[in-house]
Amino acid sequence: MTILYTIPILFILFISASFADIIPSNTPLTPENVCNATLSPKFCKSVLPKLGKNNIYDYCRSSFGQSLQSARKFAGLVDYYLKKDSSTLSKSAIQALEDCKLMSELTIDFLDSCSSTINISSILPNKQTDSLQSLLSAVLTNQQTCLEGLQDTASENGLYTAIADATKLYGVSLALFTRGWGYKTLKVNFGLGRKLLFSDREAGRDGRLPLRMSNKHREIFESVSGRKLLQSSDTVVVRDIKVVNPNGTEDFTTINDAIAAAPNKTKIEDGYFIIYVVEGVYEEYVVIDKNKRNLMIIGDGINKTIITGNRNVVDGSTTFNSATFAVVGQGFVGINITVRNTAGAIKHQAVAVRNGADMSTFLSCSFEGYQDTLYTHSLRQFYRNCDIYGTVDFIFGNAAVVLQDCNLYGRLPMSNQFNALTAQGRTDPNQNTGISIHNCNIQAAPDLAASSGTTKSYLGRPWKEYSRTVYMQSSIDSFIDPAGWRAWDGDFALSTLYYAEYDNRGSGSSTANRVTWPGYNVIDATNATAFTVSNFIAGDGWLPATGAPHDGGLV
Repeated sequence: MTILYTIPILFILFISASFADIIPSNTPLTPENVCNATLSPKFCKSVLPKLGKNNIYDYCRSSFGQSLQSARKFAGLVDYYLKKDSSTLSKSAIQALEDCKLMSELTIDFLDSCSSTINISSILPNKQTDSLQSLLSAVLTNQQTCLEGLQDTASENGLYTAIADATKLYGVSLALFTRGWGYKTLKVNFGLGRKLLFSDREAGRDGRLPLRMSNKHREIFESVSGRKLLQSSDTVVVRDIKVVNPNGTEDFTTINDAIAAAPNKTKIEDGYFIIYVVEGVYEEYVVIDKNKRNLMIIGDGINKTIITGNRNVVDGSTTFNSATFAVVGQGFVGINITVRNTAGAIKHQAVAVRNGADMSTFLSCSFEGYQDTLYTHSLRQFYRNCDIYGTVDFIFGNAAVVLQDCNLYGRLPMSNQFNALTAQGRTDPNQNTGISIHNCNIQAAPDLAASSGTTKSYLGRPWKEYSRTVYMQSSIDSFIDPAGWRAWDGDFALSTLYYAEYDNRGSGSSTANRVTWPGYNVIDATNATAFTVSNFIAGDGWLPATGAPHDGGLV
């Protein structure tokens, strides 16, 4: 096992395998020994200046400056290729470049935010450090997603070298940031109890939430929805509410029109812009871009407010662009909606929801698809009381995500296929990403349960080298293969991944015949606590504002 697995997992958020040799505090820092703490020491030494200072922060700031310059250069290259070759490229190739354009813009924003912050101070609060590490982790994820889209569509080989060099540089920045700022924030406040803003009954699937809004907005909501709000809350503030109804009797007939009307770049203290979507089937591809922050969409309930689409890879979409519902805007909250991708198993990758929104929450929602249903792309995410249906890799991506009190349903795939519930995509041990599945129900959907039983189903498989997934205090049914986990390709990632199980129950929860990979672990309560809402996604800092109930620690 590597150092990542022999130290207490509490430290995983900040320490990685690349930090096996800690630099003594009295050792003068040079590019040579600073770079030994990165995944690419040779590349790091080639780009860092010889500052001659015993200061990790100056080296990190230098790396950030170069990273930001590289990101802007890459964005220019993408624009160049889009203008140069758009008339000769296939639909999927154009989509791949457009995906890269979107992600390069986000990368510039993230790096600019990080650089501005670390230029001010060498000491950051834990909350701010976690936010910056999340942004830097997302920068690497953006690069990887761009690269995969270009490779899948065989477009613009000229961009590959630029992507590879930028990825190494961003990795250096993340490693140095973790080495410089992360070590000052090792203390983690364990979440030891429940953090419910209202009772479990009130937080269930009836959609009632304690929202603080004006009498005017309250009357609008209650008159259209027919539901009474609960008591006012001091934490969930509403600035405005708009209603979507396809019959034309309310503010908008489509969800996207309502999103377009929302103000840009609002702050959480200004309150949520609520879009109430009445019961109905909405055949539209919903996009919430980076400027639409602190947006809350409330439906009439699972299988009542339904958003549906059928984009898929077979018909020319990229995986990234196949999503029926895509959200990037920070602070998004989705409640009581069903999102479907109806392309079917035969169309392979077909995403229902793609989420790349930091501090985002889905409560009492349903996501339905087959392969690649829920794309937890990047940044920090929380799901509670949600249903997720799928077959191959149906919860995947590289966010820091906790699914709590959710139902994960394996469906019947095509013949000769298997089910893998998760495919986590961590590419760098310094990324604070992974999938934590807490107090969930893992079971077969009716079509799979009624089948011949020949389909093998697994808890997950390693999409990328440092894949990280934990199941804890969950109910696992017998349809899960006794081995529990499936390899991706030969022995790829089996020593560098981190898969763990803790205190699960049910007929499929026995670990007696699980895989014996170096990266697989059966853990105790102390280690499991690192993957709770309070610790893994720093949920105590941002979830209260959403009104979503959550268990901060183990249950």
